[in-house]
Amino acid sequence: MESFLVSCALVAAAEMGDKTQLLAFVLAGRLRRPWPIICGILVATLLNHTLAGGLGYVLGSWLSRTTVQWITGLSFIGFGLWTLHPDSLDEKLELRGRGAFIITVIAFFIAEMGDKTQLATVALAARFQTPVLVILGTTAGMLVADVPAVWLGGKLAHRVPMKALRITAALLFLALGIVTLLGLQQKGSA
Repeated sequence: MESFLVSCALVAAAEMGDKTQLLAFVLAGRLRRPWPIICGILVATLLNHTLAGGLGYVLGSWLSRTTVQWITGLSFIGFGLWTLHPDSLDEKLELRGRGAFIITVIAFFIAEMGDKTQLATVALAARFQTPVLVILGTTAGMLVADVPAVWLGGKLAHRVPMKALRITAALLFLALGIVTLLGLQQKGSA
């Protein structure tokens, strides 16, 4: 259960102000179909994070425990630093002639490729070796952050202190990275 809760909390915090949350705002504003958009986010995230979680699980089982701890600890610290940089949604979306669900699945799946939440899913699955709980946790974290964005659209962006949320997410990633690396030190001194 720890892997689910940690995965959910980290991704929910990291998703604040992320390009996929911005995408949720844009889709909600343009398509005005919240349920198909939310379902599209769920399907795209499950697909994307299942690939990432599977990769993390395989890497975690192939590599030594010490190597996984070094990689994940340093990755979490890197994600923490990356989280401090706000994302922007530069791509212009072509939304005519397609259903809200299909548009959302495609747009979210592509937007998540190489994103910090996808890479965090790889690292979390490698660290915890419970890919199903990690995938469910990271997917829940995405929904925690993105569903309000869909329902409230642009109104929420002006009321949520994005900078404070980015700093909080960065601190969570940094803390997890440090705790992971400290686990290496304790193991080495025992």
